[in-house]
Order: sequence, then C-alpha cells, then structure tokens
Amino acid sequence: MALNSLWSNKFRSSLTILGVLIGVWSVIAMTSLIKGLDNAVQGSIDELGSNILFVDRFAPGDEDDELSEEEKNRKYITVDEADAIRANCPAVDAISPENHYWGASGGNVVKYQGRKANRPALVGVMPDYIDVRVTPIEGGRFITKIDNDSRAMVCLLGSSVREALFPDEDPLDKQIRVNNDRFTVIGFFEKKETMFANEENNKVYIPLETFMKLHPEDEALTLAVSAHSLDKIENAKEQIISALRKLRRVPYDKDNDFAVFGQENLREMIGNITKYIYIAMIVISSVGLMVGGVGVMNIMLVSVTERTREIGVRKAIGARRNNILWQFLIEAMTLSATGGLIGILAGLLTASLIGAFSPLPFGVSPFYVTLSFIVAVSVGLIAGMYPAYRAARVDPIESLRYE
Repeated sequence: MALNSLWSNKFRSSLTILGVLIGVWSVIAMTSLIKGLDNAVQGSIDELGSNILFVDRFAPGDEDDELSEEEKNRKYITVDEADAIRANCPAVDAISPENHYWGASGGNVVKYQGRKANRPALVGVMPDYIDVRVTPIEGGRFITKIDNDSRAMVCLLGSSVREALFPDEDPLDKQIRVNNDRFTVIGFFEKKETMFANEENNKVYIPLETFMKLHPEDEALTLAVSAHSLDKIENAKEQIISALRKLRRVPYDKDNDFAVFGQENLREMIGNITKYIYIAMIVISSVGLMVGGVGVMNIMLVSVTERTREIGVRKAIGARRNNILWQFLIEAMTLSATGGLIGILAGLLTASLIGAFSPLPFGVSPFYVTLSFIVAVSVGLIAGMYPAYRAARVDPIESLRYE
C-alpha cells in the first residue's frame, strides 16, 4: 500500500525524497573521499619504510603560534649530531641528513637547452640517503663520499625533472643549470607511484656539502634514520634521544629541544585533519536529512488530509488506531528509505568516479553506508509520527461525512 501510494504521486514523492537522497549521498561521497585520501596517505607513509624515524626541530603538526619563545629558538639539527647518532646508537642502521631548498618566490629554475622543469625542489643529501630511503636508481649512480667531501657539482634527477629536460635522450653526463649553477647529471631515479608522487618525482638531488656551500642561509636540516629492524625501532628512538640530549646539553629536568618521530606521528597528524573533515561532513549531511525530514512530514500531513475519507472507511470496517498509525508510519519510512537507497547508489557511483578519475583509491566504508540508510529510515519514522498520530485520531463519523 505504501509503495502504491508513492507510485500514484510520483512527482510529489520524488521532490519529498530529494532532501533525504542528498543527505545520504553526501555522507557516502564524503566518507569515500576521506577514506580514499586516508588510504592513499597511509600508503605513502608506508612507502617511507616501517623502520624509519625522523629527527627535526619540531614534530609534525606543531603550530608556530602555540610554541613558546624558548621552543622557537631551538638550535637547528646539524651534521655533527648525525655523526653522533651514527657513532653512539647501535640500533641505528643508517642515517641520512637532508635539506630542501624550494627556491625564491618563483621556485627553482632548472634548465637544459631551452627546456625547463616545473620548479623542482633542490635536495641536499649524503651517500646514506639511498640506504635509508631505499629509492631505486633507474640509471647512473648515486652520490659518493668523495662527491660530498669535494663539494662536487653533480646531481641526480627525479623522474618528472628527467622527463621535462630529457624527453628523448639519456641525461647521464649532461650539464644542466640549477638557478645560476651548472651541474653534471650522474643518475636518475625511477618514477614513484604514491599519493605524493608529483612532489617526490619533481626533485633534483645534490651532495649535502655542495648544498650548504650554495645555500649557507638554509640551516633547516632533517635526519632520516633507519633502525636495524622494526623490532629495534623503540631501542633506536631511545638511543637517539639519549645521544642528542647529551650532545645538545639538555638539562635532566628539561624537555627535549628536538623531536624524534616516526610513522605514528604522521598518522596522528593526518587523523587530526580528517577528524575535522568528518565533522564538516556530519553538518552538511545533517542539513540535507533535516530538510528531507521536513519534506516527509509535510507530504504526510497533506496525505492524511487527502485520505480522510479512506481512513473513515477503514475504521468503519474494523481498523484500529494502531492499524492506521502503522499504515502511515510505514508509508513515511518507505518514502525516506527509497530516498536512502537512491542516495546510496548515487554515493557509490560518486565514489567509483573518484577512484577512476583521481589518484585517490576507491574507498567506501560499509559502516557509513549502513549508518546512512538507518538514519534515513529513522528520519522517516520520526517525521511520520505526528502525521500518523493525526491520522489515527481521526473520528470515523466525521471522516465518512468528509467531501
């Protein structure tokens, strides 16, 4: 009976379920986007390696306006501290001091014979970088200790830079210009397929000592440290903290004036970001469902008025108040459930399109699909209560005289 009622008023019913449909669609589409983003980010973090730690002045997510003056004046991480970790931390397998230079306001200018790369980052690294990051080299060789000690003007190219400068030729032993300096290409990396692939592939790597000679003003060094194994990660972290506190002369009653963090900190930072996105999603979908609920209540009140005589006939032949109540409640729930089902289909279609036409993987949460449908039906139940109550209270004598 409920489906027949919806079908006999197709246009009115479709307008009524539109609000519920939009609410459910927004829940599934946004959770799919967030889940896909989260999966992609987590995959990119996993690409770093499960046994990698980072040493920096601050942990990820530290806001500048929340730092004290003492924290803002922390000393930069240095190569000497990397050497101290290497010498005093037996759980550490390799350590890579790194620095990034993003160029002036227009970015780094990297050119070869009239061809130009898309403002790549300039990265200063040491020979251990290749052991810590486990980044495959497609051609040529990596930076050696001799390159670093002699401040050699040599470089390796990320895949995006190589494709931009050398689309049809071998880049090895060619000379390129990086800003105003000339470098000889000694190698190039394989293309990385991660969430941050565009950024990771768009880099030029040079010896760290050469970097420091060219950009002495940039002291923001970061240390990437690999432990011997995943089981040794906590031991390595403790040893690094102990070695750095001693070298930096941190008093026993003071907190560390540096940060040692791994994947869990990066995951926590991403989790904090997605938390606010989920809140926004709940607000947006709640508005849609509220509008849908108002529409359901309004149309059911109209339906009760239109069908007053029908209610009187049903009561005259023995229908009880509960029978009338459930008739209109089920009709309201059918109305909202139909909107919920269409919203789920629209949300799944949107999620598949996101997976097909964006770098984000397809991600749908069965929990949110189920929850959104339950909420949609609940909206119909709540919105239909008052109209159903009014219908159940109709006097049969007055109903039969109606019209």
